[in-house]
Amino acid sequence: MSNIDQTAVIPSASSVFRLFLPEHLPATLMLAGGVTLYAVESYIMATIAPSIVRDVGGLALFSWVTSLFVAAAVLGSIFVAMRPRGIGLRSVYVIAALVFGAGSLIAAAAPSMPVVLIGRAVQGLGTGALAALGYAFIRFVYPEPLWPKASTLYAAIWGVSTVIGPTLGGFFSSGHAWRYAFIVLVPLGPADGGLGATTVARRRGRPRAGKDAGRPDRAAACRRANGECGRRDRGDSHEGRADRRFGRRGRRHDLHRGPKPEPAAALRRRQSFPADFTGLPGDARHDRRSLVSDVFIPYFLQTLHGVPAIVSGYLVALVALGWTLAAFLSGSWTDGRAYWAIVIGALIEAAATACLAVFLAKDNPEGHMLIIVPAAIGMFMMGFGIGLGWAHLVSMVLKLVADNEKDKASAAIPTMSSLGGAFGAAFAGVIANGAGLVDPGGIPGALSAAHWLYLLMALPGVLAVAVSLTLSRRAA
Repeated sequence: MSNIDQTAVIPSASSVFRLFLPEHLPATLMLAGGVTLYAVESYIMATIAPSIVRDVGGLALFSWVTSLFVAAAVLGSIFVAMRPRGIGLRSVYVIAALVFGAGSLIAAAAPSMPVVLIGRAVQGLGTGALAALGYAFIRFVYPEPLWPKASTLYAAIWGVSTVIGPTLGGFFSSGHAWRYAFIVLVPLGPADGGLGATTVARRRGRPRAGKDAGRPDRAAACRRANGECGRRDRGDSHEGRADRRFGRRGRRHDLHRGPKPEPAAALRRRQSFPADFTGLPGDARHDRRSLVSDVFIPYFLQTLHGVPAIVSGYLVALVALGWTLAAFLSGSWTDGRAYWAIVIGALIEAAATACLAVFLAKDNPEGHMLIIVPAAIGMFMMGFGIGLGWAHLVSMVLKLVADNEKDKASAAIPTMSSLGGAFGAAFAGVIANGAGLVDPGGIPGALSAAHWLYLLMALPGVLAVAVSLTLSRRAA
């Protein structure tokens, strides 16, 4: 075969499609499968949550569908890093996949909203660990040149999920059909776990290029656990010093008795973020949860505006789309532009949230586009505002802490963001319920809840603007 023909058949070394060559396909299906379960399930749930409430009740617990899942996912990610020494990474992957399948089964058979919440919490534990391990295993199952390509693929999965998730959710949104949205997920967890067990077993002990050959990436799982997208490590850095600190003990570990992941490399990842776009879609998903008031958007769209479930799912995905676009646009900004990105981003987010208090809180059963379009723009701009300044805010925070505290700060920031999202979703439920979502309920209750929820949730954005104005002086 000529060189031209070979080029046509075999992707170039810089192509992400090399991940789908026969020798890498099982590993790609395994690791991408875990991330896909997390991504797609998140958007499916955002679409079918109003249908669950209409079928089994539990409107007062609506926000807990998200907050419990997020909190449990954080715990699942932490377990990857804090697991007992005798439990290897492969065993954790299989267990996490089975736990996700069990959670899906519990939710599918739930007779009431409290049982749905139990299923969601179990799902969160499984998917949190699966997503973390997806990045921790990159160095085991791929040669070194494909490490950044795998991270890029996983990040792209979140973008694709903004289409697939709402589509599947809309398909299962009528009547009792929401249960099938969980049933179809039940076999996928064990299947991914079985694929993981066989794939990792086949690749155990394979040589890897570089001094880190055959050793788990201790930092990658923490980056994933904290909403980060892993990248190939470069240079002599905090992680390099951590490797020397572990010495021979770190070199003795293998796939089944690997060392626990550490957050050392997260600092370097954050410091180089403006020039690194690989992780942006994944971070967009992570920080979309920080916009906790979007938990109720599908319910208000379907109840007040007569929007079909599938369309409401796509509209909610605008938040993630806005975050990603803004992150790409502002990623290379530095110095003064980066500082003003933080201030302006907080201002945009506050204004967009207040906009929803006007346009989303409307009795619009005919679905007039003159009302829905401004509301959709507000959703997009909510994400845009956060995405504009998030990366620069993280860099600014790291500049403000002492050198010996930077590793702890870099690991704490995304973790606290996830936990804050879980707490904020619960707090949003308190506001909505107190404003009349359940009592008096119906259209009047939804109107009052939508108005007060987004009006009050705009206030933290206003406070963030005031606080961000002090960051430049503190950093100096």
